[in-house]
Amino acid sequence: METTVQLTIDCSDPQRMVTFWAEALGYVPEPPPGAHATWRAYWAAIGVPEEELPAGAGDIPESIIDPEGRGPRVWFQQVPEPKVAKNRWHFDLKVGGGRDVPLDVRTRRVNATVERLVKAGASVLRIKDEPDTEFYAAAMQDPEGNEFDVV
Repeated sequence: METTVQLTIDCSDPQRMVTFWAEALGYVPEPPPGAHATWRAYWAAIGVPEEELPAGAGDIPESIIDPEGRGPRVWFQQVPEPKVAKNRWHFDLKVGGGRDVPLDVRTRRVNATVERLVKAGASVLRIKDEPDTEFYAAAMQDPEGNEFDVV
C-alpha cells in the first residue's frame, strides 16, 4: 500500500497563503480535477453537499503542488480562529546548499531568498549568523505569522 503525504495548514486567507507558499516553495496552485472550472464545481460533481462548503470555498485554488511531483501537496484550510501561539512545526527552506558549500556562498543564497520572500509578504524575525560554527540562516514569518527558516 502506498502512502502519500499532504500537509494541511490552518489559515484565515487561503488565496494569500497559496500565492505566498507557491512562491516560497516553487510550487504551483493545484488545478481542479478533470474539466471542472473550480474545485467547488468538482466537489459539487462528486456529491459534496452545499451546506458543507463555506461561502467561497473552492472558488479559487486552496492547495499547491510540486510541479515536479516530488514534494507533498499543501492544502490551506480556512478556519475561523486566528493563530495564537508559536508553531509546533515549521518549514526549513534549504537554499544554501549544505555544509560543503562555502559560508559566504550560503549566506548570499539565504539573503537572496530572504529578500525575495519579504517582497512576497514574509517578515524577518531574526538572522542567525554564527560564523564560529559556520552557520547562517534567517528565521521568518509567512503573511499569517507562521514561522519558517531559510537555511
